[in-house]
Amino acid sequence: MITCFDIGGTTIKAAIARGPGDLSAVGRIPTPRENFDDFVAAVAALCEAGGAPARSAVSISVTGVVDPATGTATVANIACIDGRTLAADLADRLDRPVFVANDADCFALAEAHAGAGRGHRVVFGAILGTGVGGGIVADGKLFRGGGGLSGEWGHGTAVATEVAITPCTVPHFECGCGQSGCVDTIGGARGIERLHRLLHGADLPSTAIIAAWQAGDPQALQTINLHVELVSVPLALTVNIVGPDIIPVGGGLGNAHALVARLDEAVRSRILRRIDRPLVVPAQLTVDAGLIGAASLAFSEGAA
Repeated sequence: MITCFDIGGTTIKAAIARGPGDLSAVGRIPTPRENFDDFVAAVAALCEAGGAPARSAVSISVTGVVDPATGTATVANIACIDGRTLAADLADRLDRPVFVANDADCFALAEAHAGAGRGHRVVFGAILGTGVGGGIVADGKLFRGGGGLSGEWGHGTAVATEVAITPCTVPHFECGCGQSGCVDTIGGARGIERLHRLLHGADLPSTAIIAAWQAGDPQALQTINLHVELVSVPLALTVNIVGPDIIPVGGGLGNAHALVARLDEAVRSRILRRIDRPLVVPAQLTVDAGLIGAASLAFSEGAA
């Protein structure tokens, strides 16, 4: 039995897991962000509320990055755990084994074990939400690259500037990572909005742009065509490097199934492998993926 947690900057959610897909909700509480003692007390209280046996494992999905070599967590929006060796520190305070991975990695694990990736050997979980992220699972286990940053296909200067399909010139927008021209700047929901503003001078939410595209609006069609063109190229490169059997798409744009289907068609036309089935697909676990991923992390690492 595992107590699993999905920890964000606002809320901690907890569940008891008897398997990767067998969860019972425990509850949710506000995230203590400033005081580590309060943070530990919150995790301990949820462990107790769930009735987990003493010294049974805790597994955590957390917003941020965890360096697998040092265990150090970089969590910008939870100051009390930023810079800590989170798993080791919690294990010492709770007297329990603790597993920690970031939310994108846990999303990929969840889809690999209990979602669209079931039965596939290599799963690349792609997040198209506010921005762009990802995680890699091979043979049921999370691939943890140097610095804990594997799967981060959203960063690095990769966006084309001259695009014949529109045609237009796309500037290299500044990214929050400090670089410019990252897929993160044009690939997620804010990216669609940015591209629509670039093409048409109009500020619309991504949901409205996608709805207009599906209704046949020519301006929205132009925006979506540009978005798919710009995103499919680096995603196809990622496929050629990683070799996934399936790419579940999470985040808000993962719910736009028609957009995911367009992206799938464009990606499959650009990769070396010839495949006659969908490769880029909507994620199946749109609720509690963080908890399921945390559970999958612990069970895949041998916890019981």
